[in-house]
Amino acid sequence: MKQSDIKAVLRFLGILLMAEGGLMGLCLIPALHFADGTALQMALCAAFTLAVGLLLWFRYRRNSLIEDRRMSYLLVVLLWLILSLFATLPFLTTGSTSSFTLAWFESMSGVTSTGATIFPEVAALPASVLLWRSMTQWFGGFGIVLLVLAISPRLGINKYSLYTAEASGADNTGKTAVRTVVTVRRTLGVYLALTLAFIIALWFSGMQLWDAVNLTFTNISSGGFSVNSDSIASITPLQQYILAGAMLLSGVNFTLLYLLFTLKWKQIRHKMDQLNFYLLLLALSVTFIVGILHWHSGYGWSDALRLGTVQTVSALTTTGSVVADSTQWFTPAIFLLLMLSLCGGMAGSTTGGMKVMRVLILLRNSRCIMRNRLHPRVVNPVRLNGRPVSSHITNNVMVIFMVFGLTLMVGVMILMLCGINATESIGAAVGCLSGYGPGLGASGGFGSYAHFSPSALWFCSFMMLLGRLECMTVIVLFLPRFWRH
Repeated sequence: MKQSDIKAVLRFLGILLMAEGGLMGLCLIPALHFADGTALQMALCAAFTLAVGLLLWFRYRRNSLIEDRRMSYLLVVLLWLILSLFATLPFLTTGSTSSFTLAWFESMSGVTSTGATIFPEVAALPASVLLWRSMTQWFGGFGIVLLVLAISPRLGINKYSLYTAEASGADNTGKTAVRTVVTVRRTLGVYLALTLAFIIALWFSGMQLWDAVNLTFTNISSGGFSVNSDSIASITPLQQYILAGAMLLSGVNFTLLYLLFTLKWKQIRHKMDQLNFYLLLLALSVTFIVGILHWHSGYGWSDALRLGTVQTVSALTTTGSVVADSTQWFTPAIFLLLMLSLCGGMAGSTTGGMKVMRVLILLRNSRCIMRNRLHPRVVNPVRLNGRPVSSHITNNVMVIFMVFGLTLMVGVMILMLCGINATESIGAAVGCLSGYGPGLGASGGFGSYAHFSPSALWFCSFMMLLGRLECMTVIVLFLPRFWRH
């Protein structure tokens, strides 16, 4: 790798650190308004982050061309790591965490919009730290690199390589730098519009503006952090349904949402397969869990419908907001919620997991293979939106499923070696890798990961990064061939 490539990476990092420092500066508003005693610490964190970013950008501002495409993968991973590192500053300087390990876990969970937390009593945190947690999920849910591509497109780098390295599950809507930037900007426009709309909706429903801003940031990003220790269980049923709507829309492909908002029906008709499967899977899961809550757990129909709908949407979209302690529900319901979190929402959304598009392609590929067993001479291509899916894409989907499954199994084994019992190891591995957050046992429901050992917390942080970048972008860095000239 050329030295000029490394300098260009540092320039890109400087831009992002300046943006992160600016967001830290906004946390001064609640610090001063609520007089929580953290204004000086937040100001210092923002100033330091801005200064480092400005220094990197100014020093390497002329090195804007990256020639080696492998640098896209290295750049994306480094950006998530460095921004997570600087995100620990507010936790450490305000005394919210007692060690760097705890601060790193919380910041990684926020930046990757996972939602796992080490704070048993979130409501006791300073207001500035609460807003910072919400902000990390908001910009992390959209995508750090995508945010910069939307704001500053002239970077001298293969933008499509960056786009696919960070959002490898995104809808393949453009294969040129120009079309990639257009797609990202449209996505950002939809993201901002949804954020504003749900803040207003929650505010009009009677929620305080402070809570409305924080809960919208964390639920529209499929994150799940809350300003309350019981997540979203204590807000009104109407507000829970509004947040369920935010989660549901955040799980839809943002390019499709743009087409819906702009009433481009002709283009929408050719992109409906994934949306139909997403809604069908959600409807069947809600029906199953509502039935279990009513007939097995004894909930009334209204409570069963509310709890089952909100919690199922939260699981499928890997948001992790908790409306009830689902770890106490009937075992089949718990298992279904875990499977839904592994599945995730639509490709090109803020959700984690493997994405319903890949699940759909895998199911249709399985159907084609079974048909070929009965009729070997008949050609049965896998189709998506009425068009044949290339064998290259089908093979990629199968590889991603295999890598995801192997990573999950290895993750469970390592967590058990760290001293975590089997049930919690499975829950934590699924929660961190899928981006859902809450696990099983003490780390599920309204619990936290505070009781995990430092080694387990570090590994869970690594699992979050793997899940957010869909494994392949990180794993490729460990291949010897990647580092050869």
